[in-house]
Amino acid sequence: MVIKNGKIFTMEEKQIECGYVRTKGKRIEEVGSMSSFKYKEDGERVLDVNGAWVLPGLIESHAHIGITEEKWGIIGDDSNEETTPVTASLRAIDAVNPMDPAFHDAIEAGITSVMVGPGSANVVGGQFVFMKTQGRCVDHMIVKNPAAMKVAFGENPKTAYGDKNQYPSTRMGTAALLRKTLYQAVRYKKDKENGNLTQEDFEMEPWIPVLKKEIPLKAHAHRADDILTAIRIAKEFDVDITIDHGTESHLIVDEIKASGFPVIAGTELTSRSKLEVQNMNFKTNRILNEAGILFSITTDHPVALIQTLPLCAGLAVKYGLPVEEGLKAITINAARICRVDDRVGSLKKGKDADIVVFSGNPMEVFTQTLCTIIDGEIIYENFPK
Repeated sequence: MVIKNGKIFTMEEKQIECGYVRTKGKRIEEVGSMSSFKYKEDGERVLDVNGAWVLPGLIESHAHIGITEEKWGIIGDDSNEETTPVTASLRAIDAVNPMDPAFHDAIEAGITSVMVGPGSANVVGGQFVFMKTQGRCVDHMIVKNPAAMKVAFGENPKTAYGDKNQYPSTRMGTAALLRKTLYQAVRYKKDKENGNLTQEDFEMEPWIPVLKKEIPLKAHAHRADDILTAIRIAKEFDVDITIDHGTESHLIVDEIKASGFPVIAGTELTSRSKLEVQNMNFKTNRILNEAGILFSITTDHPVALIQTLPLCAGLAVKYGLPVEEGLKAITINAARICRVDDRVGSLKKGKDADIVVFSGNPMEVFTQTLCTIIDGEIIYENFPK
């Protein structure tokens, strides 16, 4: 397939005002200017998009799509195993239902891949998966698994267990329990490397890729003090984290910048429904960008609907974020933070052929998704008749 006469946003280099993208199988084969375009003789399908915007598939970097299912209420909600505060062995792949209609909504919005995992009731929630949005079998949709280990700070674990009169019921208890778990994991890893284990531990094994920095801790933290606690613990145990939500990250940009950790910001497209999000503001994205902090934007679906992801980026632009940075926040930045930028996030030879054609700027509310391509196949098509 070849998409030609498009305004190409590669998210790698400068945009190509009039260019083309050629795919072969599931990969991108060529990206270039129309001045160098040549037809092939093998009967490839040609999509002339006549000046429409062509982007890499959009990426949602933090969501609970398919785990907290729309329409099914409590029956379809598998986001939190609130029976014990540490559940590292839980795997998102065992709860994601690809039949959740939100996946179709994502595809219609041009979202081709998502980072999906447990919620934030537990201090340690379990393992996230990075996956495509098209398919009926999760195993065939996986890009990276496990992709992160969920941990949480602040109100959610504090109230989930404090309301049951269980430990932890304070911020100190949350931090102490996470430290204890990481301490045990470090000792387990050393024993395994030294051949001192009598048998492997199912609850400890998931920590090995975290301690090896193969995957990050995905740290749910809204308030500034919770963000700083997450950074403190990560430094103590020499592990990587992503700061997820980071509602008050604009108040401590110097500390976040010094930590070197990225922020997955959002969602601001909701009400200030609890105390720790009282300082929520779309200007956070601009401040993070000006500080040189790597960040992406999230809907935290179903907190805000996943199809509003480009709108969230557009509102960040309204509050001062440059347009190109808004697009990066839902493409290449998200891919880098999720550690899958070798596969997705930009239009480049060899990467997955996840491509979206928009009638204009996807961050503008009246823009239409004209075509969504995942792994080289047209999944959604909405060209004018």
